[in-house]
Amino acid sequence: MNQDYIKPDNWSIIEEGFDVERVKSSESLFSIGNGAMGQRANFEEAYSGPTFQGSYVAGVYYPDKTRVGWWKNGYPEYFAKVLNAPNWIGINVEINGEKLDLYRCRSITNFRRELNMKEGWYQRSFDITLLNGIEVSVKSVRFLSLDLDEVGAIKYEVTPINHDATVVFTPYLDSGITNEDTNWDDKFWDTYDLSQQGDSAYILSKTMKTEFHVCTGMLNQIFLEGEQKNIYPKVETNSTYVKLNYSIVIPKGKTAGIVKFGGYTVSLNHKEKDLASASTTVLKQASESGFDALLDLQKKAWSRIWEMADITIEGDVKAQQGIRFNIFQLNQTYLGKDARLNIGPKGFTGEKYGGSTYWDTEAYCIPFYMATKDQVVARNLLTYRYNHLERAIENAEKLGFTNGAALYPMVTMNGEECHNEWEITFEEIHRNGAMTFAIYNYHRYTGDYSYIPEKGLEVMIGVARFWHQRATLSTDKNKYVILGVTGPNEYENNVNNNWYTNYLAKWSIEYCIENINKVKAEYKSDYTRIIEKTNLKQEEINAMSEVAEKMYFPFSEKHKVYLQQDGFLDKELISVSDLDSSQRPINQKWSWDRILRSPYIKQADVLQGFYMFEDQFTKEELALHFDFYEPFTVHESSLSPCVHSIQAAALDRMDQAYTFYLRTSRLDLDDYNKEVEEGLHITSMAGTWMSIVEGFGGLRIKNDTLSFAPKIPKEWKGYTFNVNFRNQILKVNVSQEGTSFNLEGDHELLIYVDDKEFKISPNSLITI
Repeated sequence: MNQDYIKPDNWSIIEEGFDVERVKSSESLFSIGNGAMGQRANFEEAYSGPTFQGSYVAGVYYPDKTRVGWWKNGYPEYFAKVLNAPNWIGINVEINGEKLDLYRCRSITNFRRELNMKEGWYQRSFDITLLNGIEVSVKSVRFLSLDLDEVGAIKYEVTPINHDATVVFTPYLDSGITNEDTNWDDKFWDTYDLSQQGDSAYILSKTMKTEFHVCTGMLNQIFLEGEQKNIYPKVETNSTYVKLNYSIVIPKGKTAGIVKFGGYTVSLNHKEKDLASASTTVLKQASESGFDALLDLQKKAWSRIWEMADITIEGDVKAQQGIRFNIFQLNQTYLGKDARLNIGPKGFTGEKYGGSTYWDTEAYCIPFYMATKDQVVARNLLTYRYNHLERAIENAEKLGFTNGAALYPMVTMNGEECHNEWEITFEEIHRNGAMTFAIYNYHRYTGDYSYIPEKGLEVMIGVARFWHQRATLSTDKNKYVILGVTGPNEYENNVNNNWYTNYLAKWSIEYCIENINKVKAEYKSDYTRIIEKTNLKQEEINAMSEVAEKMYFPFSEKHKVYLQQDGFLDKELISVSDLDSSQRPINQKWSWDRILRSPYIKQADVLQGFYMFEDQFTKEELALHFDFYEPFTVHESSLSPCVHSIQAAALDRMDQAYTFYLRTSRLDLDDYNKEVEEGLHITSMAGTWMSIVEGFGGLRIKNDTLSFAPKIPKEWKGYTFNVNFRNQILKVNVSQEGTSFNLEGDHELLIYVDDKEFKISPNSLITI
C-alpha cells in the first residue's frame, strides 16, 4: 500500500494529525529551499523521537574516503558527500520549566502542517498539553528567501490556553552536527570561531579537506501581542553552539513569539575574512524589512516563477497537486543563477547518492529549464560540464584511455568521479553520451548554435574519442562491439552490447563529426582553435566514423525487436504481472544474484533510446518495443515512469499514460518506493513535467519549430502549460473539446499541430 496521508489540494501539501511514524517522511515532503540552501522540515523545537536532521548549502561538500570491500584500480579515492550543514533553525521552548517536545507530552491535538507552494512558505500548528499540565497553542511559519538567498526566516508563536506561563525561547546555532550518510563517521566540520552580540550570534566553521568556509548566523526579535520587546538574552556557548535564552511571561490567551532570521554566507561567494560581516549585513537587511515584508517579497517572487512554470489541471486534484509539487521542488533546488551549481538527485532534501550531479541533469532536467526559464539557465547547465572537461579527460586516463578521450563521471561535485561501485563507475558509461545529447537538445530547442563552436564541440570530441577507444572490433562479427557495460537498467551488470549504449555511442560520434564539418565551414577561427587544442587529425575522424558505421546492435528476428543486450532471450521471461506482490520491490526483497539473473528491468533502457531518438524509428517499431519490454519493467527507478508515460501517450494508450503520469507525479507524495524519508527524487520531477508537456501535449521540435500532438486523459477536463520558445512565450490550453494557443511575443510563430501547419500572430489566440 502507498501512503495516503497527504490531503489533496491544488496549491498546498497538507498533513493533519500527528503520527510519530510519519515524521521522517514529512521532513522530506515539506522540505524548503531557494537554490542557494535548503532544509528538511525538521521541527524548530526539540524533538526526542526518530528524526533525520538536515540542512544543506549549495556547492558545499566533503570527500568521504571510498569504502569498498575489495579495491580495484581506477576506483575513485572518495565519495562526495552532500554535507549536513550547521543548524540555524533551532528554537528550544520551555514553558513553566517543562521542555516543549512533541515526542514527550500528555497529548497533541489540531496538529497541522502546510507547505504552500504558490507562495513559498511552510507552516505548522498544534495544541499540546505538556507533562506539567500546561496547555499551549503553537504556530510556526518559515521560508527561505528567494530575494535574499542567504537568509531564512522563522516566526514561532506560543499562546498559553489554561494558565499564565513563563516561556523561555532559546534560539541557537549548532555546528556540532553529523551526516546521516557517511562512510567512516568522519568529522566533517571544524568550528573555529563563535561570537555573540545582543540579539545576534555567529559560528564560523569550515569543512575538513575541502575547506569551504561557512558563517552560520542568526538575529532574533521577541514579540508580545505583536509588539516588539527588548529582552536582553542570557548567553550559553560551548565549542560548537551558541544559545540565547529569552524569558517572557505570557498571560493566558495572549500570544508571544520569536522571529528568527538565519542562514549562511559561504566562501564560494565571499572572501573568508568577510563572511561574518556579510552575514551581519544580510541579516540586518532582513530584520529591517521585517518578517511580514520579507514574506510579501517571497510571495511575489514565487508568483513570477509560477507565471511561467505553472501547469494547471482541471478536474483532478491529485494530478494537479502532483505536478505542482514537482515544479515547486525543482525551482527550490535550482534556479539557474550560478553555473558552478547543478541539480542533485535529492536536492536539499536528503543525503543519499552523494554528489550534486548525475546524467539525470542532461537527460531529464534540461528540457524543463529550457522551456520554463530563459535559455541562459540551460546554457549554464551545459557550461558546467564544459568547465569539467579536463577532469573528464583525467577520469578516462585513470581507466586507461588516451589522447583526450573524456569520460564524464557518474556522480560528481567538481568533475572528478566519486561513485564507488565498480558496475556503475567503470561500466555505466552511457552517461557519457548524455553530455552530447544535451548539447544537441539545447541547440534544436533554442536555435542557439553559438554554444557549439564556443564550448560544446570540445566536449563532443572528448566523448567521441572515448567511444572510439571503448569499442572493440569483433573479427567474428566484423562489427564494433562494446563489452562489459551496465545500461540504464542497473539490474543488469557487466553485459555485452547494451543496445542503448551502442546506439548512443554511434550517434554521438556521428553528431560530433557533423559538427566538426559545420564549424570548419562556418566558424573558421573557432575551428582552428579547437583543432590546435585537441590535436584532432583527419585520420582519427575517419577511424571514429568507421566505428559508428560498423556498430553492432543485437536484434531478435523472432520478436522483431532490438535486444537490451546479448543473451537477453536466455533469461526466464516471466512478466512482472506474474510476480507475487509480496516480492515487490525486488530491490528490497531479492538477492542481487537473483535480480541479475532475472529479466526485470529497473527503468527504461531500450525504451530510453526510443524516447531520445524517437524520430529515428517508426510508431510501429515503438509499439513493438514497448509491448516487449514494458511487461518486464518494475519501475524501481524514479526515472522510469515518466519515459513510459510519454511513450504510452505517443501510442494513444491514454489509460496507461495516465497511470504512469500519476506514478511519476506522486512518486514521493504517495511514497511508491517506500523510501521517501531518505529525501525526495528531485531530478525525476523534471520527467513529470515532460510527461505532461511532451507526453499529453505531444511537444516536439520538428522542422526547426514547435510541434504538438495534444491528447487529454479522460479523467481531466483540461490542462494548460507554457513554453518559452526562442524568447517568445506560447501558452497552450488543452480541453476535451480542442486546443488553443496564445503567443506572447513580437513576431509570428509557425507551429505544427497533428502535423498540420498553423501560424500564430503575437498576442493573439487560435483554437484548433
